[in-house]
Amino acid sequence: MMDVFYWFTPWEESIIVVIAISIVAILFLRGCVNSKPSFPQKLYFWTGLILIYLVSHTQFDYYSQHQFFIHRLQHLVLHHLGPFLIVLSSPLPILLSGVPKKASRFGKLAVRWKPLQLVISFLCNPILAVMLFSGLIGFWLLPSIHFTVMIDWRLYRLMNWSMLINGLIFWGLVLNPTVGYLTHLLPGTRIAMMLAVIPPQIVIGAMIFFASEELYPIYTVCGRAIGGLNAVEDQQIGGIILWIHGAMMSAAGILIVIRKELMSHNSYTKSQTG
Repeated sequence: MMDVFYWFTPWEESIIVVIAISIVAILFLRGCVNSKPSFPQKLYFWTGLILIYLVSHTQFDYYSQHQFFIHRLQHLVLHHLGPFLIVLSSPLPILLSGVPKKASRFGKLAVRWKPLQLVISFLCNPILAVMLFSGLIGFWLLPSIHFTVMIDWRLYRLMNWSMLINGLIFWGLVLNPTVGYLTHLLPGTRIAMMLAVIPPQIVIGAMIFFASEELYPIYTVCGRAIGGLNAVEDQQIGGIILWIHGAMMSAAGILIVIRKELMSHNSYTKSQTG
């Protein structure tokens, strides 16, 4: 039993992760009392949030710092799967209904602040969103950058937070037709955005997979957590994760958007004929 608990203890404690996850969880629980979300919404939200916590604040984090392909699994959750599931639950109305009244009034005032509106509008630009989504993956995987980041815990956490926040922004834009009150993207635009981020992930993943030499010696220097894999084999598995699984998330997102649009069209047709 002690061994089980050990795996859920944090490798490196982060009060910011604990506070952020706790606040979001409490707001969602409070919101569920008022808004009564469906079971699938609850399932998507809690699965996404729990996965993000597990890869960020348990012993999994140790392995992600000592094995390249596990590091890629960590970022697959932080940048793709976790945000994807959370956004799929349409959590914003639920979270807002869980905010205390005093904080809610402050939030409404903050949203009307012009500089904040400009920042949101800038980040929600489809072209910029695509560039950031693909660019962050490539930037953090540059061998020289990656080596520096993995030996500095502050940069390491900055990397992980940037991937998570960017993932929430991107998947929020493409899976929901309206984000907040500033952006309304047509289905074709959202599908095009998801298609646009596939080629860069394939190219980066293929470059890592087909590399014949060690690209990320930091894992050799610090010692790999799993024996039996050499540096090139470790990179090959990591390259496949980025190459195939990352692109598959876009394919799943496109199918969801098409399904929503078909359902919306059918509902509209029935209302007109009825």
